[in-house]
Amino acid sequence: MIKKTSSNSFSEIIDFIKSLYPSENPVPLHAPRFIGNEKKYVIDAIDSTFVSSVGEFVDQFEEMICEITGARFAVATVNGTCALYVALKLVGVQPGDEIITQPLSFVATANAISYCGANPIFLDVDRDTLGLDPAPLKSFLQAYARIKGNTCYNKITGKRIAACVPMHTFGHPCCIDEIAKICNHYHIVLVEDSAESLGSLYKGKHTGTFGQFGIYSLNGNKTVTCGGGGAIVTNDETLAKKAKHITTTAKLPHPYEYVHDITGYNYRLPNLNAALACAQLEQLNAFIENKRKLASYYQKFFETLQIPFVKEPEHARSNYWLNAIIMPDRKTRDEFLKVTNNANVMTRPVWRLLNKLDMYKDCQTDVLENAQFLEDRVVNIPSSVRV
Repeated sequence: MIKKTSSNSFSEIIDFIKSLYPSENPVPLHAPRFIGNEKKYVIDAIDSTFVSSVGEFVDQFEEMICEITGARFAVATVNGTCALYVALKLVGVQPGDEIITQPLSFVATANAISYCGANPIFLDVDRDTLGLDPAPLKSFLQAYARIKGNTCYNKITGKRIAACVPMHTFGHPCCIDEIAKICNHYHIVLVEDSAESLGSLYKGKHTGTFGQFGIYSLNGNKTVTCGGGGAIVTNDETLAKKAKHITTTAKLPHPYEYVHDITGYNYRLPNLNAALACAQLEQLNAFIENKRKLASYYQKFFETLQIPFVKEPEHARSNYWLNAIIMPDRKTRDEFLKVTNNANVMTRPVWRLLNKLDMYKDCQTDVLENAQFLEDRVVNIPSSVRV
C-alpha cells in the first residue's frame, strides 16, 4: 500500500535533493561529468587527424567494452538505437515478423523494431524490476505460440515471432535468465536492450551478455557518455564481423578501391567521440559507486516518508542510472512534478507506454496491468554523479 503524500512531503523532498546537490541550481535530472581524461583524449584524436570512423580510440573503446561486460566482441556504433536495429537485422528479423518487448521503455526500443519492418508485441513488466516480466511472457507463449520446425509463430496473426527484446529499465536488471530460458524453449532469439544498464550485473553476469546480442547507449544523459555513442556486444565471432562490416557501409577492405558488397549503414562511432567515450569508461566504476551511494541516501530518506523507492532487484547489482520513486496515484505524481520543477529540481514521469503512441496503438498486448500502474506513478529524480 502506497501512503498518501502531502505538500509538506514535497517540500522535504525538494530540500533533501538540494542538500545533495548544493552547488547546482537548477538541479538537473542527469548531467554528464567530464572530470577525467576527456579533454586530453579528444585533443589527441584531433592531433592524430583521425576524427571519423577509423582511429585508435574506436579500437580502444571496443576493447574496453569487452573488458567491462565480459563479452568476446564489441562493435562501436553512433548510438544505441542503431545498435539495436543492426542487432535485430543480424539475427534475421524480416519485414512482417513480430518481436516481443515491453511497453514501459524509451521509444527507441520499438522504433528499432519498426525500422526492420517488424511489429512489436507488448507484454507486461514486473513491478520490482520494471523490466519484462517472465510470467506474462510464458503465459503469452503458452496461449499463442505455435512451433513449426524450429520456428515460433503467433496463432492469432500467423506471423513469425522472431525475437524478444527485454529492456533493463533505469539500469535495473530484469529477470533475464528466466527470460532467456523461455526464449530458448520457444526458439525465439534473445536480444537485450541494455541501453541504460552499462555496468549492471545480474547474478554476477553483465547485462547484455545473456542473449545473442546486447546493446548499450552512451547518449548524453547516460551513466557515461560521448555525446551519442553506442555498442553492440556478442560472443559470436561471425556475427561480430558482420556487425562491424554492416555498420561501416559494408566496404570491402582495400587500400584505395571503394567496393561495397551489400547495403550497409554509416553507423560506425567516430574516433573523436570514441576518445571521449574511452575517458568516460575509465571512470565507470567510480561513477557507479558514486551513484550507488546516492541511491542509498535516497532509499533511507524515502523510507522515512513511506514513499517507495525503486531499488535494485534481488540477485542484481544496478548502476542506478536514474533513481525513481513511486507516487500513490497519477494526480499526486502530476502535482509532485509541477512543484519540483517549479522549485528548480528537475524531475520527470516515466515514458508514455509505447502501446499508447499513435504508431504502435494497434500492436498486440496483454493486459499490461503493472505497466499501467507504473506509468501513472513513477517519477525519476535527480541522479547525476555528485562532485
